[in-house]
Amino acid sequence: MAAMEVMTEPAADRLAEETALAGAFADDGPLARGFYGFRPRDGQVQMAGAVRAAVERGRHLLVEAGTGTGKTLAYLVPLLLSGKRVLVSTGTRNLQNQLYDRDLPAVIHALGLDVRVAMLKGRANYLCPYRLELSLSQGELESPAAWKDLHRVSRWWRRSEDGDIGLVEDVAEDSPVWPHVTSTTDNCLGQDCPCLDQCPVVRARRAAAAAQVVVVNHHLLFADALLRDDGLGELLPVTDACVLDEAHQLPDVAAQFFGVRLGSSQLLALARDSLAEAVKDAPDDQALRDACQALEHAVAQFRLALGAPVRRESWHALEQTSELADAVMALEECLAAMDVLLGESAERGAGLAACRERIPALRENLQRVLHGQPDENDILWFETWQRGWSVHATPVQVSDSFPDLVASRGGSWIFTSATLSVGGRFDHFRAELGLAEATTDTLQLASPYDYANQALLYAPRGMPDPGDPGYTDRLLDALAPVLAASRGRAFLLFTSYRALHQAADRLREEGDYELFVQGETGRALLLEQFRGARRGVLLATASFWEGVDVRGEALSCVVIDRLPFSSPGDPVTRARIQRMKESGRDAFNDWQLPQAVLSLKQGAGRLVRDEGDRGVLVVADPRLLGRAYGRRFLCDLPPMRRTRDVNEVVSFFGAAGAG
Repeated sequence: MAAMEVMTEPAADRLAEETALAGAFADDGPLARGFYGFRPRDGQVQMAGAVRAAVERGRHLLVEAGTGTGKTLAYLVPLLLSGKRVLVSTGTRNLQNQLYDRDLPAVIHALGLDVRVAMLKGRANYLCPYRLELSLSQGELESPAAWKDLHRVSRWWRRSEDGDIGLVEDVAEDSPVWPHVTSTTDNCLGQDCPCLDQCPVVRARRAAAAAQVVVVNHHLLFADALLRDDGLGELLPVTDACVLDEAHQLPDVAAQFFGVRLGSSQLLALARDSLAEAVKDAPDDQALRDACQALEHAVAQFRLALGAPVRRESWHALEQTSELADAVMALEECLAAMDVLLGESAERGAGLAACRERIPALRENLQRVLHGQPDENDILWFETWQRGWSVHATPVQVSDSFPDLVASRGGSWIFTSATLSVGGRFDHFRAELGLAEATTDTLQLASPYDYANQALLYAPRGMPDPGDPGYTDRLLDALAPVLAASRGRAFLLFTSYRALHQAADRLREEGDYELFVQGETGRALLLEQFRGARRGVLLATASFWEGVDVRGEALSCVVIDRLPFSSPGDPVTRARIQRMKESGRDAFNDWQLPQAVLSLKQGAGRLVRDEGDRGVLVVADPRLLGRAYGRRFLCDLPPMRRTRDVNEVVSFFGAAGAG
C-alpha cells in the first residue's frame, strides 16, 4: 500500500494562494463581477503569477507589459492576496492618486479583503501649520495677490481633512504663496515644532506606518533613502515588497537624488526664513537682519557673474573670471556670517536654531560644487534662468548606488513599465541600475491590441536631415494632408522647445485648428481642453511623451518630429559619452541608442490606449529608414503596418470614418 503524501503547511499555503490567484482572474471570478467589462487576459494572468512567484522566492522581477496588459491589477491582486506589506511607487502624482483613489479600493472591494491603505507624498505637498501662522503674523509677502492667496489657503486649511494642498482649487500651482505655507527638510522644526500635533506630514506618516499597502512616488522613495531621520520619525515603513510602476523613469530620478545641488532658491529660502524667525523671536538683532539682506545680495551677484544668457553648461566651460571668484567668496562669507549670528541667537527660538542647522550642509555643498571637489563619478554643471541659478554635481551613472537602496529596504522589488526592454532584452535597464542578473527575473509581455489593424506608421518622404534649418517647416508641409485627414485630433511631440514654438507660430497663422501649447496653461487643464476640442492639436515636448492617456477619437494621430536622442550639448550627456569612450565602450550603441529607443516607444505609446482606438503614428525623422540603426527603432515599435504614401494615411482615416 502506497504511503499517503502529506502536504507541508508552507506548501498548502502556497497552493491555496495559487488557487485564489487563478480564481481571481477567472471568467466568473471576483474581478469579473467587480469590474465592468473585465475579461481575463493571458498576459495579465502571466504577470500576476510571476509577481506572486518573485515575492514568494524573495527575488526581483523586471516586467515589460505592453499597453493594455492591465499591469496594475496584475501586481495588485497577488500582493493583496499574499497579505504582505507592500510599497507601491509610481512615476507621477496622477498615477499615485489613481491607485489610491480608484484602483486599490476597487480591487480590495472585489476581492472581499480588509486591507488598510495609505498614500504618502513628499512634504511639499502638505500644508505646514507653523509656517502658515508665521506668514499670517508677519504680513509681508511678495505682492497683494500672494497675500490674497495666503488667506485663501488659511480658509481652506480650517476645513481640510489631510492638509494635501493639491486639493486647494482656488490658488494656482505656481502661486508665490506656496513656499510660505509648506515646509522643506531644511526648515522643518521637527519635534520642536509648536504645531506638531496638527502636522499633516506627521499624520500621513502615522497612517503609512499602520497600513498594509503604502502608495508613494519615486521621488519620495529616493528621499527616504537619503533622509532616514528628519525629526518626524520614520519616513517610509519597512515592507516585504516594493513595486516600481513606470520604472523606466528610475535612472533619471536616481541621478537627481544621488547628486548634489546648490541653488539660489535654497539660499534665498534660508535668508527669508531666518529673517522671519528673527522678526518673531529676535526683533532687536539688527546684525542678523543685515546678514540676511547681504545673503540675498550675494545670490543676485552670483547670478550676474554667471553671465546674461539663460543656459545649461558644464561648470568647467564657464570662464573663471575674477568677478565669478569674488561672487563665490561673497557667498562663502555670507554663509559664515549667518552661521555665527544664528548661533548666537539660536537659544531665543526653535526656528532660529533650525535655520542655523541648515548652514553646514549648504556650506559643504558649496565647497563641493563651486570649488570643483565632486566625486570622480560626478559631473559639475550649472543652469541659469532669468533671475535664478543652480549648480550641480550629478553622478554620470547610478549603477553603483542604486543596489544599496534596494539592499537597504530588502524584500522583493518588482519593476514594471511598458518600456523596459531594447531589442527584446533587459540588459540596458539592468545595467543602468546595477541590477544583478543572478537575482533578477525578467518577463516581457506584448500588448494585446491588434496594431496591424488599429494603427499605421507613416514615414514621410523627402524630409531633410533633422539639422537642416528648414526642417520644422518641411515637417509641417508634410503634415498638412495628414492633419486635414485626421481633422486635427493630434499630438505633435517635439524634442526641443524651439521647434515646438516655431510650429505653434506657423499653425496659428494658418488658423485651421484649435491649438493647445505646452506651457500656456497647466498640464491637466491642457489635456481636458484637448479632449473636448473638435479639431484639437496639442504641441508638447518631453513631459507629454509619457504618462498621458487620451482614449477614443480625440487622439487619432501622434507625430514625433525627430528620433529622441539626448542632446550631445547637454553637460551630463556629454560627460557620460566622454567617460564611456575613455573606458573603451561604444557610447552610441551601448547608451545613446538604447535610451532613444525607449523614449520613442514611450511617445508611440500615446497613440493606442484602448482596444477600440485607431490612429496614425508619424515619425518624420528620415534617419528611421535611412540609417542602419533605424532598424533598432522599428523592431521595438508595435507591429503596425508601415507606409510612406500619404494617400494610404488619408485612406486609413477615411476607413475610420474621419474623412
